Amino acid sequence: MTDNDTTSSGSPAERQRDDYSLGRVPPAARYHWFSIATQRFGMLSSLASFLIGATLGFGMSFRDAVLAITLGAVILEVLSVFTGIAGQREGLSTSVLARWTGFGRSGSALVGLAISISAIGWFGVQNQVSAEGLALLVGSQPVWFWAVVAGVATTVIVTFGIASMAWTAYVTVPAFLLLAGWSIISELSRHSFGDLLNAQPAGPALSLVQGTTIVAGGFIVGAVVTPDMSRYNRSVADVVKQTFVGITLGEYVIGLTGVLLALALRTNDVIAIVTSTSGFIGTIVIIAATLKINDWNLYAASLGVVNFVDQVFGRRINRSIATVVIGLLGTALGAAGILNSFVSFLTLLGVVFPPVAGIMVAEYFVARTWRRDLEASGASGALPASAPTWVPAGLAAWIIAGLFGHYVDWGIPSVNSVLVAMAVYLIASRLGLVRGVGSSSTRADAPAARKLVAGPAERPVPLAD
Repeated sequence: MTDNDTTSSGSPAERQRDDYSLGRVPPAARYHWFSIATQRFGMLSSLASFLIGATLGFGMSFRDAVLAITLGAVILEVLSVFTGIAGQREGLSTSVLARWTGFGRSGSALVGLAISISAIGWFGVQNQVSAEGLALLVGSQPVWFWAVVAGVATTVIVTFGIASMAWTAYVTVPAFLLLAGWSIISELSRHSFGDLLNAQPAGPALSLVQGTTIVAGGFIVGAVVTPDMSRYNRSVADVVKQTFVGITLGEYVIGLTGVLLALALRTNDVIAIVTSTSGFIGTIVIIAATLKINDWNLYAASLGVVNFVDQVFGRRINRSIATVVIGLLGTALGAAGILNSFVSFLTLLGVVFPPVAGIMVAEYFVARTWRRDLEASGASGALPASAPTWVPAGLAAWIIAGLFGHYVDWGIPSVNSVLVAMAVYLIASRLGLVRGVGSSSTRADAPAARKLVAGPAERPVPLAD
């Protein structure tokens, strides 16, 4: 671990090419809220969201599925808004912001590592799902071939950062909406809408708690890493608009489409649903839309790795380089089919990881131990002069909440872990136990400043007016 940071080193052009992975996003680099909202919606317009809707429709009535989606969406929106506001105000990614929101520099390295493992794992899994769909329809090449094609395509997109990711959203999101509309018109026109509203599900019954857990748990990691995206917003109002539009439309439009089609076709097989309603072209569009959530999986993983390497090894690597290495690794694992065995582990991370958001929200908005340092340095676009090395109370709250979410079989585990993390941290704060252990300099002119390795230039995103 070094005692120096270079988050402000390098020219402005270098920092922009690196997507400000270790520093604040300046006001001039912020984007129109609709650009970010499109990407947020794109994260939910994928095979995964379609599968969630189909799962609900296979085990719940339409009315119960709507209620489950509503409750799940509210949970996600509340958490996303609070973490998003912190990211927007400070212009920092989740793993960097964690240094002053309950974890310290060393703790933030663990947060970055957790983000990376979770995100790259889901990147590989969803990449493999897309490959299986393509292999089933095309048939001319094996699954591993299509996994390589999809993985490399996503890696190229993310290498060039949020600019190319925005363009991907502009293409895939409208295409996915057209597909959803076509699916409803072509298939549901052959059924009575009233009959579907009263239809009994074809599969094993799901309770309201189970349905809400599926909805909230399916995207809660995305809610935790909202600062990675919201740091590019211009105002708090933009964060709220982006969250409401992205999550609400994503959950209702995509989720309810899956629910209705599952009730109509009496199956939760997403590929079967798509091929029966939209055929080959529809499947291609859905798989292309999967790029829109997988690019953010890879993007979050790259930011986490950059912060981890910086804090643990004292070296600054360019985010684009990290993206290529991680993307190729995830692609290789997905192509080999190895990641199927990690699904249970990734599900565990879905309970262990959310407490990070609870601790960050509790510290930033209530305890405010380091809030003054962030505000004082934010005016000049720099980072605070120093950061605590460790925050034992934050790490303890993380461990306790993770164990609670994993072992207590009541309610919604991922939500339980967030609430327990907040409660434990705030109790510790009230008792005067929230304090840093050690202190590390973050001065840009520190003697051991490392030189940034330049990556490919990035083009501006439209609507950044």
